[in-house]
Amino acid sequence: MKEYYEARAPEYDDWWNGTGRFVDRERPGWEDERDTLIATLRDLPPARTLDVACGTGYLTQHLLGRITGLDASTAMLEHAARRVPSAAFVEGDALRLPFADGIFERIVTGHFYGHLEEPERSRFLTEARRVADELVVVDSALRDDVEPEEQQVRELNDGSRWTVYKRYFTGPGLAAELGGGEVLHDGRWFVVVRATP
Repeated sequence: MKEYYEARAPEYDDWWNGTGRFVDRERPGWEDERDTLIATLRDLPPARTLDVACGTGYLTQHLLGRITGLDASTAMLEHAARRVPSAAFVEGDALRLPFADGIFERIVTGHFYGHLEEPERSRFLTEARRVADELVVVDSALRDDVEPEEQQVRELNDGSRWTVYKRYFTGPGLAAELGGGEVLHDGRWFVVVRATP
């Protein structure tokens, strides 16, 4: 997975912005819901926050407080550091967070949890709860045109093809999986759930 995101880093924001390979993709209401997602994150109270699998910092830039981003990809972190120079960035493993117990108030993770199979999901939740009191998960909404669980083949601009495990969620379903929590957004494209241990 790390190699895939290293290769995808230069074009990752195309997915968010509807550019590059995504310019002709049919995504009704995408821009409006993306803006709603951003507003949802901006409305979170400022906190000492760790953004796990921060990627290029596309969502990181909208978080308030003292922000640290973590990603396994050096290339992603280079983009994120340019985008959010006020944040600290750490290269590391989301399943073995390189931080002391309780050092953060909140963990945010966007489009990472849905790529985890068991037992990685359990390991990530254990680590998230170890280092923070609150977990906010942003991921992809379950729609009629996708299965709840898929193996997807993704092609990058360089022609390389990668098989990626991907899950889709309803807000209440994700909240239940996280052991309860508040559904902050449950839309056509995104779900956002805030959970506490």
